[in-house]
Amino acid sequence: MAIETKVDSILKARLEEADYGRLAAVANPALHRFVADAVELCEPAAVFVADDSEECLAETRRQAVKMREEAPLATAGHTVHFDGPKDQGRDREVTKYLVPAGDSLSPALKQIGREEGLAEVRGLLKGAMRGRTMIVRFLSLGPAGSAFCIPCVECTDSWYVSHSLDLLYRPGYEQFGRLGGEARFFATLHSAGRLDGRMVSAEPEKKRIYIDYGTDTVYSVNTQYAGNTVGLKKLALRLTIRRADAEGWLAEHMFLMGVRGPGGRKTYLAGAFPSACGKTSTAMLPGETILGDDIAYFRAVDGACRAVNAESGIFGIIQNVNEKDDPTIWEVLTTPGEVIFSNVLVKDRVPYWLGMGREIPGEGENFSGPWRKGKRDAAGAEIPPAHKNARYAVALRALANCDPELDNQAGVELRGIMYGGRDARAYVPVQEAFDWRHGIVAYGAFLETETTFAIIGKEGVPEINLMSIQDFVSIPLGKYVRNNLEFGARLRRPPVVFGVNYFLRGPDGKFVNAVRDKHVWVKWMELRVHGDAEALATPTGKIPRLEDLRRLFPEVVGREYTEEDYRAQFTIRVPENLAKMDRVEAFFREHVPDAPAAVFEVVAETRARLEGARARFGEQIGPETWG
Repeated sequence: MAIETKVDSILKARLEEADYGRLAAVANPALHRFVADAVELCEPAAVFVADDSEECLAETRRQAVKMREEAPLATAGHTVHFDGPKDQGRDREVTKYLVPAGDSLSPALKQIGREEGLAEVRGLLKGAMRGRTMIVRFLSLGPAGSAFCIPCVECTDSWYVSHSLDLLYRPGYEQFGRLGGEARFFATLHSAGRLDGRMVSAEPEKKRIYIDYGTDTVYSVNTQYAGNTVGLKKLALRLTIRRADAEGWLAEHMFLMGVRGPGGRKTYLAGAFPSACGKTSTAMLPGETILGDDIAYFRAVDGACRAVNAESGIFGIIQNVNEKDDPTIWEVLTTPGEVIFSNVLVKDRVPYWLGMGREIPGEGENFSGPWRKGKRDAAGAEIPPAHKNARYAVALRALANCDPELDNQAGVELRGIMYGGRDARAYVPVQEAFDWRHGIVAYGAFLETETTFAIIGKEGVPEINLMSIQDFVSIPLGKYVRNNLEFGARLRRPPVVFGVNYFLRGPDGKFVNAVRDKHVWVKWMELRVHGDAEALATPTGKIPRLEDLRRLFPEVVGREYTEEDYRAQFTIRVPENLAKMDRVEAFFREHVPDAPAAVFEVVAETRARLEGARARFGEQIGPETWG
């Protein structure tokens, strides 16, 4: 298939023969047009087209260091990257959907008219790559060649971004070649923009991340933070949700893990948690296997829910990762192998981060530049040694507990789903839904959390984060909830739905969960999926029995479990739960005009159960009440 004449002339004028050959070998006119437009718009000095060969991947690693976007650390294969002080997380304020005339999205989603937004972001991208190299990358969301696979292409002028793509995603050049013109791909165009002497984006005030969902294209400029620039991550998730909506499957902001049960069985569970709410630490529980830590795709196959990890690596928050609580990831972060650290403190080529369980030096280099204890920013606030949202990027295959089904083209059967947020006041640490409808609404759609350092803005503000995916939903929110409800109705054995909350506090303000308690909750879920443990019905869901927890705690975490522990963790706080129902109802009435009737039915049913229980037992109802 010949390349269109105008497109061909642009590519031949800007690409070296080998790069042109690799691009031309993919017989996809839409791909050629996208790359030619990116080249013409951004005006790079050179274009590097990478295939899946080790030579191309090695070039990305070499250039990331040569161009000083990464620096080698003392441990072989480890490097560090710094983002600018104002580029330390996903930026909600400048991440918007491009909405065509006549179309509309939920008022809860940030958006801009398509023509206005395109003019703005393309204006910022005009000539943005002068003097630099554009790297063209081909990748696959989901296992290549499977029904789950979505081909993707990203054009970027950041070798760090290109290197991150290698660690986090499956190669896709061969998949593009197989599909040719049939490839319906997602495209990302990114430029770090003008760089300062530290090779950091120098104009964060001009940062823009715009999603053109009508053409499956993402534009990102004047930013380097991977959550804003690695287009296959949350940016592509927004596009995937629209495709899943059209095709009848689900794209979810969830980890996937294999949980070991009695008799050597392994049960696959998924979990949706907002950033910094325990997602990766749950997916990485010792003794279990990890299939994915962030984005999962679900399809109904022969009445069962089959799931895959859209990615093949981890871009994880490193704060509080320590040798005792996170032995598997600690091993990877402290032994030779390919790892990119970002926004940690570096002293003598050794990385340090908050909560690592070791003494942190009083000086070094971090995201702010040369750092010494007591250094303050322009507003007078003390700068910590490492950023709270400091990260690591690593391929899942580097982990000793990586699940062997990672690249299974058929996926795995999903038997349970958990939803968890930061709720200091209401929900108990773990509870099981009465059925799929109740779980999707009460634990998923009603998921409430406090904002954290992973999002730029104010921390500690309570908010509804519907299914931990609200920021990324590019269809009406009510339709998204309805899609989940209808998906379960198509399954002969839908996954059991659980709600978890690691952040409930007692009257003294202290957490009622210990860090490792989550492992017990996960083991209890595995038993419940198979009917191997009983449960007690409360107004908000089914909770574990004391006798089961007395057995599980010593087995799983080596700690005795008392009646006092049980009451502290599983007392139903009626006023707090009623207040939660008021907040979620107000949110849906104000922000989700297309909310399905099930949302308000579950609110009413939960209220009625809570008020009935209060009339009989009072406002604080101990778990022994339900036995």
